[in-house]
Amino acid sequence: MPAVAVRCAGGRMNRIWKGCLYYGASRIGELRFLRGRFAARAVIIVFHEIQRDCKSELMTGTAVSLFEYALTWLRREGWSIVSLDECLEKLANNDPSRRYAVLTFDDGYRDNVSVALPILERHNAPFMVYVPTGAPTRSMQSWWLGLRKLFLSRDEVTIDPLGWRFRCSDLRSKVSALEEVVRWVHQDYRRAAMLAPAFKQYGISLAALNEAYFLGEGELSELARHPLASIGGHSTSHPALVTLDKASARAELADNRRYLEALLQLPVRHVAYPYGAWGPREEELANELGFQTAATTRQGRLYDHMVNRFALPRIGVYSRSGFRTRMSGIIEAVQALR
Repeated sequence: MPAVAVRCAGGRMNRIWKGCLYYGASRIGELRFLRGRFAARAVIIVFHEIQRDCKSELMTGTAVSLFEYALTWLRREGWSIVSLDECLEKLANNDPSRRYAVLTFDDGYRDNVSVALPILERHNAPFMVYVPTGAPTRSMQSWWLGLRKLFLSRDEVTIDPLGWRFRCSDLRSKVSALEEVVRWVHQDYRRAAMLAPAFKQYGISLAALNEAYFLGEGELSELARHPLASIGGHSTSHPALVTLDKASARAELADNRRYLEALLQLPVRHVAYPYGAWGPREEELANELGFQTAATTRQGRLYDHMVNRFALPRIGVYSRSGFRTRMSGIIEAVQALR
């Protein structure tokens, strides 16, 4: 018992120390001269949904106000918002006088057009949308949307594979329950298939949710012609590629690219790994299939032209202070000292 107590106390102290360290780093990162010291040459920023009412979606996306803030902040701090192709070209030229930001959106949500696009147009900001085949074809097993619908519509939810029953009658408890189940799936993405009986039990149609949340084929084709937009691949069915055998992983990438190019009548040169899950094998596959880049969700920035184009890091936007801190580079500097 004493050994367990000491271990628990030590773990708690480590978490407290880490929290204090990161809080201090975030405050230090606010200082302008340090932002200049640690700032990178370029950054790729990842978004998913841009939501007008985050509470009604259980806080699963980026609020409009935060999205607007991020774009305004980038311009004010001297970052040029450019396409991914232009960013890589600028890095290759090795010109240290400018800094570049690339905006990317994963999955092809409707609100990328209805909500985000007018803001992007106002800022004249190019952007990339990574689209899985199953989104516009309505065939994707979008388990995260199913879980959201489930917790939005019920105050008591049983997830049999976990052996848990959630009682959640208010926003805070619903958000917490949703996050708990999502974490469980992210520990092993093969678990997502185990949620199908719960969706059936509660009368939730993933096809209907795909229709409600994702761009259709016609809408995607129209978006692809927008002068600010680029379309990238994101696999056929949005699996974690690392959980598949090599032939299946290759087919997920290749078939998605063929589908998008046939639909859009445009080349698809870039891809993002679903869930950001990748390894050396996935890098090799993306390269062999002729993609020019592949994006991950690994937090990080681009410092020079010597970048692994098949493991591009990206930064998420979750709060104003967190965004500024990530952009400053101070967090990576602290991590490097550990």
